[in-house]
Amino acid sequence: MSLKAYQATAQRAENPRQTEYRLFGQVTRALMDAELLDRSCIRERMDALDWNRRMWSLFGNDCARSTNGLPDQLRANIVSLSIWVNKHTSLVMRNKEEIRPLIEVNRIIMQGLLPQTQSPPETGDTVRQSYG
Repeated sequence: MSLKAYQATAQRAENPRQTEYRLFGQVTRALMDAELLDRSCIRERMDALDWNRRMWSLFGNDCARSTNGLPDQLRANIVSLSIWVNKHTSLVMRNKEEIRPLIEVNRIIMQGLLPQTQSPPETGDTVRQSYG
């Protein structure tokens, strides 16, 4: 099956929460891989950090719109997290902070995106297995 056919099938079968969960899983896995790299692997680390920042910027911008259907407090929280992610990412890129807090925030969001009947992933290995 081609990649495009798979993506089209996945889009029809997933609801928005599942799609967001899958995206968070992929981005978080990239951050986890980047965290293990030596700081001299600048390009690979920057790619993962930039992907995470762009994802959060997208969510933050979407939640800043009055047409967004989420509750106001949740929208405000997501906008605040987006701003924090942007600032923290800049510090990580300048080697003044660690990647781990970005991973932890993403994992917390992923837990919130899970249906209540599903148990959250307990380790980073679970995220890797689910999306790798």
